[in-house]
Amino acid sequence: MAHGREVVTYAELETRSARYAQALRGAGLRAGDHIAILLDNRPAMLELAWAAQRSGLYYTPINSRLSVEETAYVVDDCGATVLFASTAVAPLARAVRDRVAAKHFVAIDGSIDGYVDADAFVAGHSGDPLDDEREGSPMLYSSGTTGRPKGILRPLTDAPFGTEEPVGRLLNDLMGFTAGKTFITPAPLYHSAPLVWSMSVHRTGGTLVLMEHFDAQACLDAIDREQVSHGQFVPTMFVRMLKLSNDARAAFDGSSLEVVVHAAAPCPVEVKRQMIDWWGPIIHEYYAGTEGGGLTWISSADWLAHPGSVGRSVLGEIHICSESGEEQPVGGPGVVRFGGGANAFEYHNDAEKTADTFDERGWSTLWDVGYLDADGYLFLTDRLTFMIVSGGVNIYPQEVENHLVLHPKVTDVAVFGVPDADLGEQVKAVVQLAAGIDPGPDLEAELIAYCRDGLAHYKCPRSIDFEAELPRADNGKLYKRLLRDRYWEGHGTRLL
Repeated sequence: MAHGREVVTYAELETRSARYAQALRGAGLRAGDHIAILLDNRPAMLELAWAAQRSGLYYTPINSRLSVEETAYVVDDCGATVLFASTAVAPLARAVRDRVAAKHFVAIDGSIDGYVDADAFVAGHSGDPLDDEREGSPMLYSSGTTGRPKGILRPLTDAPFGTEEPVGRLLNDLMGFTAGKTFITPAPLYHSAPLVWSMSVHRTGGTLVLMEHFDAQACLDAIDREQVSHGQFVPTMFVRMLKLSNDARAAFDGSSLEVVVHAAAPCPVEVKRQMIDWWGPIIHEYYAGTEGGGLTWISSADWLAHPGSVGRSVLGEIHICSESGEEQPVGGPGVVRFGGGANAFEYHNDAEKTADTFDERGWSTLWDVGYLDADGYLFLTDRLTFMIVSGGVNIYPQEVENHLVLHPKVTDVAVFGVPDADLGEQVKAVVQLAAGIDPGPDLEAELIAYCRDGLAHYKCPRSIDFEAELPRADNGKLYKRLLRDRYWEGHGTRLL
């Protein structure tokens, strides 16, 4: 642990995760059942993930910044039999307790009303492996165009526990990570990439340095102190490290770093240039989704020759298609689809969204728009879904719109992302007020507070503008792009 300096050995991880696996089996869970994990970054998060992974179970880490309603939705939607929660989120855990159908509630590192302490949950169970260990799977929740996130459900393989998985090969082959190397994870483990990459470090036999939370100076200190060789970041972290004082940046040695990778959000070209100038040509980038339909990769050297690109495909074939499905010529923009590389998956409890993601050829999409250059490098330019990516976190506008339109002073609302130098995008709302209601700063503050009462704060608008009438067609379709384009004037693409 980067801040508290707690150390967990492989032997301890083995015993603790096996003991949780035994306790879950004792609670009646069998292969294909589900647990939910509501924890901050701490060793138990990985111990529980490994317990499920080695037991043939599905496991869903839950964003601890969600509201009570949002958290309860995920717990019930994933079908969790057991909910684990840490004392750091005790108020949320208590509020969710009586709103979900889970059968068992377990508190980590302390006591929570209505929860069994972890020590009591595992009491009487050994730290020996189960006799029938099989690979489980995370079921992580991805944003979409509908008002709720959807779980990405993959069929269990029934493979023996210990079977190699694709991210491990990427870590080893593309990043040169081997046993004895040290990897830093500065982001929350309830997100897909931090969790999966961290577990791949364990599969490889390396050392994982886990930050309790990201802090730019603390991150640099941990890299030097722990002699970190590899790591994964999001562009907002780069921005915040670049904003440190000249003295702080000069004091950073960084000579232990061999390869770092960034993803999750578009990185402004100038930010990436500055990072390469500072850290050297060790910065790689990939483009992919939790769904795993395909993946691109680009090194610093290739990026400098193709600035702004997210790379060439290393998993699946890239197809640039019109909205009606025809492939576009080199340089022609269209919907980015991947063929031939998709892992089997479905959106849990949403057959319609699953069907929409795949075309008749089996090519999948994350609904991003881009083009290929003559060398096969992919450039992203826009999103068809108006998905907002703020600080590497996906925010889907319809959920915010569905909440805000219920306010009695609001008649209509549009939510979308606008440029933000630090976060890439920030959430903007444009509101049409009810008759007789006057706009102003006080009302803006009232509506933002209303959002924050019902939604996770990171999803809520940072600012609200008012329009006399939103642009809708006679059939009710909102021309949101007409509103959003005003805020993106002067930018070469609709992505930052």
